[in-house]
Amino acid sequence: MRNFVPELLTLSRMEISEKHFGVILAGGKGRRLWPCSREHKPKQFIDFFGTGHTQLQQAFDRLARIIPQQNIYVSTQVEYAHWVTEQLPELSADNVLAEPVARNTAPSVAWAAYRISHICPDAQVIMMPSDQAVFGDDLFERNVKECLDFVAQKDCLVALGVHPTRPEPGYGYIQMGEGAGPDDLYHIQSFTEKPERDFARMFVESGEFLWNTGMFLSNVRNLVNSLRKILPVVLRLIDKEDMSITLDEERTFVKENFSKFPNLSMENGILEKSHEVYVMKCSFGWADLGTWHSIYEGMQKSEGDNVVIDSEVMLEDCHDNIIKMPHGHLAVINGLEGYIVAEAGDVLVICKKGDSSALIRKYVNEVRLKYGDQFI
Repeated sequence: MRNFVPELLTLSRMEISEKHFGVILAGGKGRRLWPCSREHKPKQFIDFFGTGHTQLQQAFDRLARIIPQQNIYVSTQVEYAHWVTEQLPELSADNVLAEPVARNTAPSVAWAAYRISHICPDAQVIMMPSDQAVFGDDLFERNVKECLDFVAQKDCLVALGVHPTRPEPGYGYIQMGEGAGPDDLYHIQSFTEKPERDFARMFVESGEFLWNTGMFLSNVRNLVNSLRKILPVVLRLIDKEDMSITLDEERTFVKENFSKFPNLSMENGILEKSHEVYVMKCSFGWADLGTWHSIYEGMQKSEGDNVVIDSEVMLEDCHDNIIKMPHGHLAVINGLEGYIVAEAGDVLVICKKGDSSALIRKYVNEVRLKYGDQFI
């Protein structure tokens, strides 16, 4: 009997793992990190920090510790599909969901959920953005596995939240309600997307709120049913449980019908409208990599509280800046405080760090109006 026990346990784990699926959301334009993130190659496809891996590759490697590679899907825009296949050669082309138009995260998850539900009707799914940093892979793996086990037993949605370390107005906040049984799992009392700084400070000081990481888990049955309630019946052909269609037929149908979806996020679509939603207070470290300001806040500071990203610089009397230069370029800076200095290709941006998200978007729009798409 002793010889059989390890074998049975291994088979049990294999059976469970084959029902685990992952969806990486990698379709964003990345305009908030302009000029380093450009429309032809957004931030998720760039080795932004000089680690030898892009954000997409890091997200895939993180999931592959938990999810079988054949069960990982990448949702992106059709014009970026070639970046996905080039950077993830181990991923089957059938696992790239290339959307014909941008329609935010809820429609992206809907297509992935319909695909997965036909492959494994009792699957558990984790959905995650590609543009974030996770610190503590073992802790991340433990938290995700706990949630996968929970959603396997209950028709619900679980958001992954982390303890806020500062009043960051650029993040989403989830208010914890009553405990839900397992340790660190709570009912969601409220969700607030990008509050004013004063409200963010109140949230942090209350101890009742977590940062929303943008990562969610559910069993696929609950996910499809929830999305049916909030989205119009667009993918009705591939949504029929008894309908067997080829991948080419599915792609053709999506190409012709995906634009009918509304521009709706998972947060606005499900977190705010569903009853069975929970949040896990996770123990891993996390940072959003979507804006210059959030990268500055999340990274280790050098002398003068400057953040220099994979760049050659000489700084004198400089404080609280974030600097990103191309390889082979040298920046010599004196007397600068609280600025973004970012150069990529044919664009150099120097602007106040403050609310960088709104400011960068403003410049992107103004440059496009004056010069067209050449510099975007």
